[in-house]
Amino acid sequence: MLQRLPAPLLRDEPWANGAGTTTVLAIGPDPLAWQWRISIARDDRAAAFSVYPDTLRQLTPLDGRLQLRFSAAHAPATMAIDRLQVVRFDGAAAPRAVLPDGPTRVFNLMTRAGATATLLARPLVGALLLPDAPRWFVHVFAGNAELHQTDDDRLDLQINDSAWASGACRLSGHGEIVLARFDEISAADPPART
Repeated sequence: MLQRLPAPLLRDEPWANGAGTTTVLAIGPDPLAWQWRISIARDDRAAAFSVYPDTLRQLTPLDGRLQLRFSAAHAPATMAIDRLQVVRFDGAAAPRAVLPDGPTRVFNLMTRAGATATLLARPLVGALLLPDAPRWFVHVFAGNAELHQTDDDRLDLQINDSAWASGACRLSGHGEIVLARFDEISAADPPART
């Protein structure tokens, strides 16, 4: 099953620490007691991340490199992250972000107990098979793509479009994409953004 996320419903929210804003793409199963959250933050200046205890953070910079500086209590002390490189860290660490190439958008996936997911970011050139999984989240941030399961179940995705897919599917096109593979999700999770 394929389902496009309705772009007009996307909303900007302030960071928990007030240092910036983020566009929430999807959140569930409950926006106030979420187990997973997918968003794109705009990092316009060096700033500290918000603290999210008991949360695994996965992120990738979309426009330029990012450097995360952790306090002495967390290792490594500094993470240098190239564009489209995915890193994972404990949300309680709350590093300070430094922008060596200037402002960048940062794609974020946060998960808590009850949700297991993996973030991937890559160019899309031609076709890519997404293997069977309970759920895939697909976001096109450059170019265009077609998400296809059967002759009757296909979606054309343009820049900034997002979609959910259940099971195996084929993704084809040209551009750059971010994928989140959900391997364990709450039974109460809806298939689309709440």
